Amino acid sequence: MDHYIDITVLPDPEFPATTLMNALFAKLHRGLVDHGGQDIGVSFPDVVQSKRALGQRLRLHGSSRSLDRFMTTGWMQGMRDHVTVTPVQPVPAGVQHRVVRRVQAKSNPERLRRRLMVRKSIDAEAARAAIPDAAARMLELPYVEIGSRSTQQRFRLFIEHLEPVSTPREGTYGSYGLSSSATIPWF
Repeated sequence: MDHYIDITVLPDPEFPATTLMNALFAKLHRGLVDHGGQDIGVSFPDVVQSKRALGQRLRLHGSSRSLDRFMTTGWMQGMRDHVTVTPVQPVPAGVQHRVVRRVQAKSNPERLRRRLMVRKSIDAEAARAAIPDAAARMLELPYVEIGSRSTQQRFRLFIEHLEPVSTPREGTYGSYGLSSSATIPWF
């Protein structure tokens, strides 16, 4: 994680910035799936967790070689008029590090009950007793809204930036560029 690229969503009179960020992130996800590596991380340098806003800038992290290779794949097709992209740049010295991870909401008690009924072979009444309506947990995190290629349904992908730490942690990144344990440089 010694290099990065900033991609900034430009103001557009026809589309809100959140719509463009959703589209950019969906394209990024498809590009990372096609890329097949687990060596590119993502962060949102302008995130404001308390306002549930990711900001208008997405940052890719990785090695110079990996980022160069990824950017030549054409994953941004259709977005070039809506964004500015910096060249691959080295990460500044002495930066903090941060885990940027996906958080999945357990917000639908009915779905959780159905799952419990199948897994434990219990009836609806026992499932309702085990998982009351109050078990719904609403997340107060920033998110992108993307569509599933397999189910064609739209969903919110909640993204949490953990507190900065002084030492980096190695690891892999998933097809969203997020990791539950590996850090990205934070500056």
